[in-house]
Amino acid sequence: MGPKKTLDILYRFGLPDGGKKEFLVSLDPDTLALKREERADLPEWTKLSYQQCPNCPLKEKDTPRCPVAEALVDPIDYFKDSLSSTQSEVEIVTESRTYKKQAALAAGVSGLIGLVMSTSGCPILDKLKPMVREHLPFASLKESLYRFLSMYTLAQALRQLKGLKPDWDLNGLIELLEDLRTVNRSFCQRLYAVCRKDASLNALVHLDCFADNTAFFLKRKGLDEISRYFHAHLKD
Repeated sequence: MGPKKTLDILYRFGLPDGGKKEFLVSLDPDTLALKREERADLPEWTKLSYQQCPNCPLKEKDTPRCPVAEALVDPIDYFKDSLSSTQSEVEIVTESRTYKKQAALAAGVSGLIGLVMSTSGCPILDKLKPMVREHLPFASLKESLYRFLSMYTLAQALRQLKGLKPDWDLNGLIELLEDLRTVNRSFCQRLYAVCRKDASLNALVHLDCFADNTAFFLKRKGLDEISRYFHAHLKD
């Protein structure tokens, strides 16, 4: 049996009117890059120059389409007329387990959008890819904070092993969070042109709240609140 060609994560939505919709997110198992079919009928709002993020390093002559927008055409189109408060049964099937929850639509859509954004090829959101490998739907703020900090500190250990300068003082964390907030808010502006109701917009708000709350937590509390769980590691 040869190596697996894709790492698949399936999002399945069951709506109150009986409607059902599935989105299969297929990733390269080595790079976690999103695999998707090329489309010829991409809408105007997917152009890189359309409400381009102010911190975007891409150039239109090299990348005419925003990779995040291009990757999200199908879910945005499907949920553009949906209300974020609509209760739905959301099921997420991953390689190791299945998650199921009755939740507001925005909560489920937020997980799907976050997953696609992180794997779309956006050079800013690429830094979140390590969290995708162990995707955790419906994560609480504390769970997301723990995973995010763990990912960042492990990245510094790997940088050191590669002979690169690590950021053990975590000074780059706030800068990364500010970049994430800029992308989330700019992408909301992009979606105002197409979303008539708020399910997708509020899904992005959920993602922005994580970046905002994490930055607030780090500035006000530092790592003191988390460090109490590590008492066994903090002895001579």
